[in-house]
Amino acid sequence: MPSQKKTVYVAMSIDLVHPGHLNIINRASKLGKVVVGLLTDKAIASFKRVPIMEYEDRYKVVSAIKNVSKVVKQTTHDYRPNLRKIKPEFVVHGDDWKQGVQKKIRNDVIRELKKWNGKLIEFPYTKGVSTTKLIETERKIGTTPDIRRKRLLRCLNSRSLTKFIDIHSGLSGLIVEKTRINTEGKIEEFDGMWASSLTNTAVKGKPDIEAVDLTERLQLIHEVLEVTTKPIVFDADTGGKIEHFIFTVRTLERLGVSGVIIEDKTGLKKNSLLGKKVFQKQESIKNFSKKIAAGTKAKTTNEFFVIARIESLILKKSLKDAITRAKAYINAGASAIMIHSINKSPKEIFKFAKIYNNLKNRKPLIVVPTTYNHVKEKEFEKNGINMIIYANHLFRSTYPNMKTTAESILRNKRSKESEKNLMSINEILNLIPGTK
Repeated sequence: MPSQKKTVYVAMSIDLVHPGHLNIINRASKLGKVVVGLLTDKAIASFKRVPIMEYEDRYKVVSAIKNVSKVVKQTTHDYRPNLRKIKPEFVVHGDDWKQGVQKKIRNDVIRELKKWNGKLIEFPYTKGVSTTKLIETERKIGTTPDIRRKRLLRCLNSRSLTKFIDIHSGLSGLIVEKTRINTEGKIEEFDGMWASSLTNTAVKGKPDIEAVDLTERLQLIHEVLEVTTKPIVFDADTGGKIEHFIFTVRTLERLGVSGVIIEDKTGLKKNSLLGKKVFQKQESIKNFSKKIAAGTKAKTTNEFFVIARIESLILKKSLKDAITRAKAYINAGASAIMIHSINKSPKEIFKFAKIYNNLKNRKPLIVVPTTYNHVKEKEFEKNGINMIIYANHLFRSTYPNMKTTAESILRNKRSKESEKNLMSINEILNLIPGTK
């Protein structure tokens, strides 16, 4: 029987417990007392999706597992900070981390252990089970309004940069839900969905002037809620009258939407991308603050976001005006600030961010890089941006392809030539649950 003085370190995410986790823990316990380094949400989100279970819940589960002597927090994907504190005789891991993003982590562990003659023990990966497969099962089953609503807050707390993209139909929601790529072992995917008023109205062939009312726009939300699990942020334009905005907040929150964004303009709404080409009037700080305060008071959960969108830079007002408004809106209760610009350069956005990031009661900062789309995500991170919204790209990609297909059929008197640009029927069957 091994000496119980020996310490065995096992780092785990354990989002959903499966036999593979128990197998590793049981085998590790034969070497000594098992200390589980439980990765925080932020540590997990650095190389894959934000976990379904929050850290506190995962901690309770792991602490109750037989043969676990102690659970400590691992705040990074890198094991070394914890290894230096604990100096375990052994680190135990499955043999599935020799490739991809974890390869470097593994090599660092080996080098660190050598400093005190520690040893890495690897056991064969338990085949047939994986958290990823369990997550896919969860997605098929669906989620609840409470769980979904919290996910925006969890993303912002866990990721250095949260990424949302537009939706305009249930099908586009499925694309956001399921699209992911593996780059050097790191899983990349969108964190959530942006229910844009522009795309929601344009798909109906109507102008973006708040011509489509809330009841009609909620049809899209219901469609997407039924087939996805990721968080949704709703673009509510100006928010309408204060008395109406209160009900908008309550309705969206009850459905499980994570947040609502309203812009500080008044009068007939015109799309911000038109800038000064059309008449657009900015609401007074006093009146818009009242609307933010009313929306904040109306919500019943802490995780629902009432987000203030500042149009000062769109309307060619000063940076000082934008900052003044940001301070006022935060004081009124705004959960986050979106600063908007139609310049092709991000300079004014980054200037705003530099000042904004030093505010005492700073809230998450959101940008929409439609016109300055050459800027890489890492640059937004460096400038303290917390979230970016790709506001209309999925919708804009649909029209050119539909037009090309229609022209091809007219030109060739048949559809064969258009097939090379089309999604196959089999892909559609695989994308939409329950079709097969």
